[in-house]
Amino acid sequence: MKSLRARLLWFLLAAIVLAAGTQAFVAYRTVLKEADEIFDYHMQQMAFSLRAGLPPSAAVGGLGGGEENFEFVVQIWTADGVRIFESAARAALPQRAVLGFSNVQARGTTYRVFSIQSAGLVIQVAQDMAARRTMAGTLALRTVGPIALAAPLLMLVVWWVVSRSLAPVARVRSQVASRQADDLSPVSESGLPEEVRPLVHELNLLFDRVRRAFEAQKHFVADAAHELRSPLAALKLQVQSLQRAPDDAARELAVGRLAAGIDRATRLVEQMLALARHEASAAAGAGAEPVDLREVARLAISDAIAAAQARRIDIGMARADAAEVRGQAEALRTLLRNLLDNAVKYTPEGGRVDVGIAASAEGVELSVEDSGPGLPAEERSRVLDRFYRSGEPQAAGSGLGLAIVKSIADLHGATLAIDGSGSLGGLRVSVRFPRTV
Repeated sequence: MKSLRARLLWFLLAAIVLAAGTQAFVAYRTVLKEADEIFDYHMQQMAFSLRAGLPPSAAVGGLGGGEENFEFVVQIWTADGVRIFESAARAALPQRAVLGFSNVQARGTTYRVFSIQSAGLVIQVAQDMAARRTMAGTLALRTVGPIALAAPLLMLVVWWVVSRSLAPVARVRSQVASRQADDLSPVSESGLPEEVRPLVHELNLLFDRVRRAFEAQKHFVADAAHELRSPLAALKLQVQSLQRAPDDAARELAVGRLAAGIDRATRLVEQMLALARHEASAAAGAGAEPVDLREVARLAISDAIAAAQARRIDIGMARADAAEVRGQAEALRTLLRNLLDNAVKYTPEGGRVDVGIAASAEGVELSVEDSGPGLPAEERSRVLDRFYRSGEPQAAGSGLGLAIVKSIADLHGATLAIDGSGSLGGLRVSVRFPRTV
């Protein structure tokens, strides 16, 4: 049974039937035992009362036919085995030498027999066990009867309680089933039982993550459509300039501008794809693994060293503590490479770019600082926005580098800070990772 409601009803109703049957059996056995004790006591008292002598009207032939009593059968025997009294002419019970209580098979049934010896006589009092079972069954039926009548009512109560208890689950199901595909609003948690509320709470958290992912995707598509329009228009103008070039010199200049425009557009698309990839990883909750930051720094510096050497910029590690964080090695390499690309772009020729890894009890700090012109304080928060570019004229970019850095930092639970460099005089960007246990 896959239905929780059907499973609960089946088990509860089966438990009610089993409990009623068990109680009926126990009541029958208890009443039968009590009936045995009562009738045995009566048989003893009857036998003891006959020790004083026979009834005045008694004869060897027993009582008259109208006075026969087949519930209790009384027989009296002499010491030599002669029956001198019987209460029922057709009793035909054999003499038993066993004194006390015993069971005798006779006349196709079982008799309970009590025998005593007194003054040379053996007095036997017998009773058909069927009478005892009939009385026990009657008394047990009177005991179990109310339970048998109440069991259907109890089943109806159980059905009503289970249905009422599972009504909130059905309500949640109907709320989710009636939604449109784009409706990611939270499901109401009011009135839910404690066992269901955590499930609905996690479902609401999932809706919230999906909603944020959809919103980020919509914003990204809108921003990308806006930002791609300008470089594509510039490429079209450069192609037209190339077509109208009057001589080889003008044509060569137009080709150079076209190649530079293609490079900028390629870089913009690469950055956009990188941002989308890391945001998708954050929404999917990508798995983390131990990452050596010194190895990440070595690989990122090797990626940026060619551009640094072209502008005679000294790039290297100023501090390299042994540090390991949990995360994604390739994403962290992209983070550091973007920071180094920005630093190399905005640092004047002959400048310096330093990478630092500092480990402490609070966590690990990865920093990149340069000897460039720095960044005004009012722009330090804005450069983290997508497609925002500083007003510095010496370096063109897509405005996505630091947005990607922030996305990767958020993915790793790190905090991003932009300050001035105290040692080099330019900009200092630091990423602080929490301490891992």
